[in-house]
Amino acid sequence: MKKLKVGVLGATGMVGREVLNVLDKRDFPIETLRVYASERSAGKELETRWGTLVIENADRCDYSELDIAFFCIGSSWSKENWPKAKGSGCIVIDNSSAFRYEDDVPLVIPEINPGAIANSDLIANPNCTTAIAAIPLFTLHKRWGLKKVIISTYQATSGAGNRGMAELEASTREYLEGKEITNEVFQWPIAFNLIPHIDTFQDNLYTKEEMKVTWETRKIFSAPDIPISCTAVRIPTMRAHSEAIIAETEKPIDPDEFRELLEKTEGVQVKDDPGNNIYPMPLTASENFDVEVGRIRQNIVFGENGVEFFVSGDQILKGAALNAVQIGELVAKQKLSAQ
Repeated sequence: MKKLKVGVLGATGMVGREVLNVLDKRDFPIETLRVYASERSAGKELETRWGTLVIENADRCDYSELDIAFFCIGSSWSKENWPKAKGSGCIVIDNSSAFRYEDDVPLVIPEINPGAIANSDLIANPNCTTAIAAIPLFTLHKRWGLKKVIISTYQATSGAGNRGMAELEASTREYLEGKEITNEVFQWPIAFNLIPHIDTFQDNLYTKEEMKVTWETRKIFSAPDIPISCTAVRIPTMRAHSEAIIAETEKPIDPDEFRELLEKTEGVQVKDDPGNNIYPMPLTASENFDVEVGRIRQNIVFGENGVEFFVSGDQILKGAALNAVQIGELVAKQKLSAQ
């Protein structure tokens, strides 16, 4: 079987490391794997399934030597370095928000819009919150049509990277030891607290994190007019985001039929037996490739045209690394069939 030359740029970061893990677990067709990071990390060694690899300087990557490159560094870096890759023959899958809203850059969740990649040499990975909500919402949209969506999120500290998790651990220790709680990563101390503020506030008083859900879901669904409102909240957990979702549908919806459809939906694990305390939780969603969906019920505000449910998903996996590798699998299929 033919294989591909793959590069992971930002391989020492949280998402980059998970990309390496997912490439391994999904047996991605790799001929050669190269890992890149900052100049500070260049020359150091990284242990992988493919052996001990020497980290290269991401700023000096020669993209003509790669078939696929996973960008896992950040928006500013992606914007600066994408022109170096353009026209090289390398397909770039970008995990940042740098290009998500560009009309000519596909924003892809493989279970929803795999055909959007077409022949693009740059493909954007959606925001983690969007990716976790989108699959069950798309199942709704295909069958009943979405009229309005209201989302409340409960987002883990790892959404702010390793520093976010470290701050939760440190501030929890400070609280329990009776010390003054400090904060640098988050706007307020996160231990034993909730913070309804993720990313910067926009002119409409929504945060950018909240608006990303609106902008990105509309683009992925090719449905630019769906009203979607989101409130994003940081919570004191380490990993996996959760979301409470209320949807008004165009046609009357049967929650039991919705549950049955979700059980057949790729990328979804239905956990919906509340009488036996079975429902989605960050604890069980962490390190799980699937998005957990449960608490499915008729919404009492919208009546027969309303449904309400709860989701939990690992935002480092389906919200980042897993979705990126799934996009890579689509690209690999294209490239290998063309050889």
